[in-house]
Amino acid sequence: MPTDAPLPLASDGYPLAGGVERRDVDDAESVRANRGWWDAAAPAYLAEHGADLGDADFLWCPEGLREADAHLLGDVAGRRVLELGCGSAPCARWLTAAGAEVLALDLSAGMLARARELADTTGLHPTLLQADVGALPLATDSVDLACSAFGGLPFVADVRGALGEVARVLRPGGRFVASVNHPLRWPFPDSPDPADLTVVGSYFDRTPYVETDGADTVVYVEHHRTVGDWVRDVVGAGFVLTDLVEPEWTPGRTQTWGQWSPARGALVPGTLVLVCDLPA
Repeated sequence: MPTDAPLPLASDGYPLAGGVERRDVDDAESVRANRGWWDAAAPAYLAEHGADLGDADFLWCPEGLREADAHLLGDVAGRRVLELGCGSAPCARWLTAAGAEVLALDLSAGMLARARELADTTGLHPTLLQADVGALPLATDSVDLACSAFGGLPFVADVRGALGEVARVLRPGGRFVASVNHPLRWPFPDSPDPADLTVVGSYFDRTPYVETDGADTVVYVEHHRTVGDWVRDVVGAGFVLTDLVEPEWTPGRTQTWGQWSPARGALVPGTLVLVCDLPA
């Protein structure tokens, strides 16, 4: 039976996976599992990646693309901005420092606890909200811009519904930019070594990746979509897809982050950035 008890941790500090498989998972189960996983994983994740993410910096992806250089959101000063899947909220604090009024949302109380600590440390205080991206606690037409840097969307079963929620809260003419795992990662092993770029699964298999505990309860879910799926879902939610960005590895960047590495990044894309505009 599902449980809200803390997940047991492996020696690396991340939740211990009793099993790994592919199975269909609905939206409610995805929300429950990923809330618990990120609550448990927050200390280890931030210890591993916090320095790279920064206290008040906007990193779009492991390739090193930063909003300060990319300007995908345009001028944010004086704009009301919603960040989805903010984690410890470094992007939200960067936006706050740039003059935006920021609402930063995450499913995980563990991540938001660290976000509150860093707000006090930096003196940058975006409004923090704990909520599911599929049911945004915001009024219709209430924000100017929305963004998500590897937050929320890969963990949502009903991504069309989540995108529809973003479209609902955006004012006409607003922009939504989201970075997600590049769909091309799905057929390959989760390894940073280019020698492991051997196809081991079907790109077209949309069955979610699932980790379970010892009682076969789902504790982590990630959903796969093809590039075409993302385009159809964005357009189906009412957006105009303005650009698809596949960031190249930043010269001089040496960090390895999961399967992302300089060597692998020189050969295949690891991130897809969706730039979406809502018609005026």
